[in-house]
Amino acid sequence: MKNFKLIIEYDGSCFHGWQRQKNMPTVQEEIEKAIFTMTLQKIILSGSGRTDAGVHAMAQVANFCCYTDLTPEIFLRGLNSLLPSGITIHDCISVDEDFHARYDAVSKIYHYHIINSRWPSAVFRNHCWFVKKELDIDKMNIAAKYLIGSHDFKSFEGSGSPRKTTVRRVITARFVKDKTDLYVFKIEADGFLRYMVRNIVGTLIDTGSGKTSINQFQKILSAKNRNNAGITAPPQGLFLMSVKYI
Repeated sequence: MKNFKLIIEYDGSCFHGWQRQKNMPTVQEEIEKAIFTMTLQKIILSGSGRTDAGVHAMAQVANFCCYTDLTPEIFLRGLNSLLPSGITIHDCISVDEDFHARYDAVSKIYHYHIINSRWPSAVFRNHCWFVKKELDIDKMNIAAKYLIGSHDFKSFEGSGSPRKTTVRRVITARFVKDKTDLYVFKIEADGFLRYMVRNIVGTLIDTGSGKTSINQFQKILSAKNRNNAGITAPPQGLFLMSVKYI
């Protein structure tokens, strides 16, 4: 029995999320089908975490175990030849048998892309959120500082979130302006609740547009009540950028 670690890039607009679902195309299912073609073994691919329909990944991490003489390089070339164009395997590595992509992860980094301009982008419409109203990036960054540290993020939790606790530790959280009209919200944490990043972004946009104040944002975080927070930002702007391990 060998254990293989995959580094995966995918365009979420092509799939109904990461996790296998009945009668819906998902990233997990496509990769499992490709592995079956190569090994004739039905394996379960364990991802570092779920991403929802429309959410993208630059470096999702997953692992699978199987009986095989195939090398990581053969898997890398073979999987990329079998997978649809919306999925690319960037690396395949042989790892210890006890490695688990989800349980061994210590933090994840997500980026959320926002186009803040008069007109939406035709080219990047599936990879960003178009926000027409003018945003104050300085106010958003001041508010984002309140996210750093260990907090109860129940105010930013989506319904149906599988968790034992709503406390998470945020390591970094800030907006950067990468291009003239492109804002990127960058956040790293030891874990995320369902829709947590998208709910945070939706609430920070309210602060940046003047709908709520910085003080109100702080109170929303402390309230532990989802009804107090802003809208859920759409999925297409969200990217899983990397997963960190010890």
